[in-house]
Amino acid sequence: MRATIQLCTYNRAALLERVLDACFEQTLPDDAYEVVLVNDGSTDDTSAVIERARARAGCTFTAIEQKNAGLAHGRNVGIARATGERIIFIDDDVLPLPNFVEEHLRSHHRHPTAIVRGGAINVESFDDLPPPVWSLKDYSGNLFWTTNVSVPLATIRAIGGFNESFAEYGWEDIDVGLRLRFAGVRAVFNPRALAYHYKPRPRGDEIAKMERQARAQARTAVTLSALHPHWRTYLATGENPVQRGMHAALRALGIPQRLRGAVAGIGGDRPLSGSELRTVRRMLASAYFEELESAIRLRGAR
Repeated sequence: MRATIQLCTYNRAALLERVLDACFEQTLPDDAYEVVLVNDGSTDDTSAVIERARARAGCTFTAIEQKNAGLAHGRNVGIARATGERIIFIDDDVLPLPNFVEEHLRSHHRHPTAIVRGGAINVESFDDLPPPVWSLKDYSGNLFWTTNVSVPLATIRAIGGFNESFAEYGWEDIDVGLRLRFAGVRAVFNPRALAYHYKPRPRGDEIAKMERQARAQARTAVTLSALHPHWRTYLATGENPVQRGMHAALRALGIPQRLRGAVAGIGGDRPLSGSELRTVRRMLASAYFEELESAIRLRGAR
């Protein structure tokens, strides 16, 4: 088996059917790759989507059901079941193009030991897709971003897979990228290994969930910094004197409270306007750094 597409899913039944169909419709022969899906305790119609997908899959399709245990654990379950020489990670909101696996393998042929980063085009709908041409506006500087990345299966197993101490939202893939970097694994970028990434404009009724994610990401940021006390980590997470000092000054001026007041009036099942989205993002940044300070204090008290 030349490649494994590995993805985890949680309550994304509405997207998953399209994602799996795209995984099955690759230009490689069906016996050259497989799809390994981990259903992380979904409570929607995901199980029914999986059963329908089994009937359509031409390549080997393995679906594992587990109780909700988080993305890091789910990834490790997928790694354990993978049989491809290369493992390609995507998310359950990523629609790969037909030549997706072929392009990842083309880069691995040229760079056998490398991480291969693919391109992702952010879209608000899978029903109205732009031309499949990647541009810098969709660039991500992450070395190992599981929206679209591949690596030799033996390499990811050699570093122990994903760290399951990242039980909350955020940073588990960055941790893998740092460990691979420190192990001397280089990365290459192939913009033709392309996928569409579903990124709809946030709605008013999603703000509370977005704040919970921001605070969870702040807590896991402190976990990341403890594991990797390195300037790259401090810069990525904001755990550095410049960013912490700036947000401390904003808190002293009462800016977070004003932002909360402005956001309090936003609601409803409708997309946020441009100005509302900017205000919400500023509020989320304040919440992130507020939680970051709490997590740092808690770490110091242990």
